[in-house]
Amino acid sequence: MKVSLRKCVKTGLLAVLWTFSAHAQNFPEPIQNLQRTHPRLLLLKGEEKGIQQKIENHPEWKGVHKAILDECDRMLALPPVERIQIGRRLLDKSRECLRRVFQLSYAYRLTGEEKYFKRAEKELLAVSAFSDWNPSHFLDVAEMTMAAAIGYDWLYDQLSESSRSVIREAIIQKGLEPSLNQKNSSFSRAVNNWNQVCNAGMTFGALAVAEHQPALASQIVDRAIKTLPISMKPSFSPDGAYPEGFAYWDYGTSFNVLLLNAVQKALGNDFGLSESPGFLASATYMTHMVGPTGVAYNWGDSGSKNHLTPALFWFASQSKDASVLWNQHEMLTEAPKNYVNNRLLPAVMLWSDADQVGKKVEPNKLMWSGGGPSPVALMRSSWTDDQAWYLGFKLGSPSVSHAHMDIGSFVVDAQGERWAMDFGSEQYHGLESKGVDLWNKSQEGQRWEVFRLNNRAHNTLTFDGVLQRVAGKAQIDRKGESPENMFAISDLSEIYQNKVKSVRRGVALVNKNAVIIRDEIGGGDKATSVRWNMLTGAQVKILDNQTAVLTKNGKKMRLHVRSKVPVKLQIWSTKPDHDYDSENPNTQFVGFETSVPARASLEVTVELSQNSEPLPAKALKDW
Repeated sequence: MKVSLRKCVKTGLLAVLWTFSAHAQNFPEPIQNLQRTHPRLLLLKGEEKGIQQKIENHPEWKGVHKAILDECDRMLALPPVERIQIGRRLLDKSRECLRRVFQLSYAYRLTGEEKYFKRAEKELLAVSAFSDWNPSHFLDVAEMTMAAAIGYDWLYDQLSESSRSVIREAIIQKGLEPSLNQKNSSFSRAVNNWNQVCNAGMTFGALAVAEHQPALASQIVDRAIKTLPISMKPSFSPDGAYPEGFAYWDYGTSFNVLLLNAVQKALGNDFGLSESPGFLASATYMTHMVGPTGVAYNWGDSGSKNHLTPALFWFASQSKDASVLWNQHEMLTEAPKNYVNNRLLPAVMLWSDADQVGKKVEPNKLMWSGGGPSPVALMRSSWTDDQAWYLGFKLGSPSVSHAHMDIGSFVVDAQGERWAMDFGSEQYHGLESKGVDLWNKSQEGQRWEVFRLNNRAHNTLTFDGVLQRVAGKAQIDRKGESPENMFAISDLSEIYQNKVKSVRRGVALVNKNAVIIRDEIGGGDKATSVRWNMLTGAQVKILDNQTAVLTKNGKKMRLHVRSKVPVKLQIWSTKPDHDYDSENPNTQFVGFETSVPARASLEVTVELSQNSEPLPAKALKDW
């Protein structure tokens, strides 16, 4: 194709004039120190050299880098993402676009190979042509805007002015401007992951196009700086226990880190946000949330699978604490190609401190506990023994975002198996498509009719078959961190108000070889029945009224009940109540029901151990 000299001269002159204008422009606060040239998001020009050194000097990074390039080669033949909405969400398309654009843009910047640039440009132009990015579910817009912003910024010098214009206008018209509409902007007042994710996506978009829309960019960035703490304070204060659980920490906190890193690189300042109480400590929370089985404590709407988490590499670098990468090492060394579906995978290459990856540093405590909206206590007998004991204890309130009626529940690992488990999440779209009012969290809301979400399906107590109180809450009232007697105690009375006068539950990991669950119940004005419940994937054989043996993969666990009132161990099915509930194969409940007399007290202790006999009385000392 022939291009006239006149057109080349004109295009070059416009580029020069535009560059001069951008450098000369005075930007308003808080973007007055904006990097004037692209790329300005996450990885500045020339910083590729540092990544190349990691690749050359460390086999772990060479493996991740190769996995990204191999996946990008596979993407070359794929058609661009299409605007196919599933129910109320376009989110899976936004996430796929972010995955492709982030990896392809990384591949181009690290190799300079034109094929990666062309394929990324094709993806960016395709989503820019969408009618909209589904502002009615604004997470979709946020992730799509971030995808477009990274591609626009990282490929800026190679994009034609025509492509820049199309992508830039899409960022502005389909991302930034809709975020100012009151019906879409509730994320800025949210205390959950929506605040973190949406503010991050909008900030990326604003910084990418700031020289073209300085007033709009300033408004967007200023909003993020002022409203992100609305989520960060309850999400991390005081100790780092993330209220929405393991998987949502990965989601919300990863985008929180993306936002902080973006403004730090582009503006030279994170406005003190990284110093929010409990924020840096939350990486330790994530480390302790994974048991020796490699399975996470998946309370609430969370999955249990541990996975490569780029944000933890940022935390390790910031805090100079390599122990928060304890659960990440094997993923880097074994098969990084298994993680190419992680849309944030290139961030591992950006955020890692290469010196921390070569050495596996053991965390210095066997027990961790944190407060906040969803307090949790996590204890184990060892970090280095994959057969070690692990006990997780979850408190808080059903009213918390993505919470279940699981207050007082627990999980137990030992011998490389999870003996006491949690179902975890239900599929949102599957429930919504069948008309379930999933997000109504009132006491009478349909959410609590979903089998996996109410207390009857969790490792906790149920009185007269009644639901836990949504308005109730429970904290850690007392704890002990002695390696031979780790424990946590909570007053659950608010959770069961109007059924009994008082409920205290304590859990302990004793002598590094047994778990104790103790309940002290004070009866109310009327007699009530109580069900003690434990979900397991093991086979259960009841030996007598107080004793059962659990068997899993040839290993055995003994469950024994101590009580002054008669109890009779039982097994219950986990078959769900409704056709919209997920099936729960290879699981069952074990526990007992007994009566709590009016104005009387009841104390029950349940032991889990590998011993053939009950624990000696001295092991049951008052905590």
